[in-house]
Amino acid sequence: QVQLVESGGGSVQAGGSLTLSCGVSRWFYSSWCIGWFRQAPGKEREEVAHIDSDNSTSYADSVKGRYTISKDNAKNTLYLQMNTMKPEDTAMYYCAAVPACYMLADFTSWGQGTQVTVSS
Repeated sequence: QVQLVESGGGSVQAGGSLTLSCGVSRWFYSSWCIGWFRQAPGKEREEVAHIDSDNSTSYADSVKGRYTISKDNAKNTLYLQMNTMKPEDTAMYYCAAVPACYMLADFTSWGQGTQVTVSS
């Protein structure tokens, strides 16, 4: 089973930036699809972005142009660069890893997540 550890969250003012990291266990394969999700209080978890094995990326409309997802296969680490942040970006952020991107919607092995808080 893939183990995921998120880090890098914190508090930032609107307009600021943060970079999140997600360490993936040694069982991770570079051919997998990895994604970032977030869940705000009282709301359902939503996908923010994902990156496929061919490095193609997909972003939610709400973060397009502000967030950048990337990965370092040699370090088994996934990143999420967040710029021009808004108060509505406040949420717990989680990463997910699956053999194919269509399986992200069914991912259940969530880690602890990392809290991101954006103040106005």
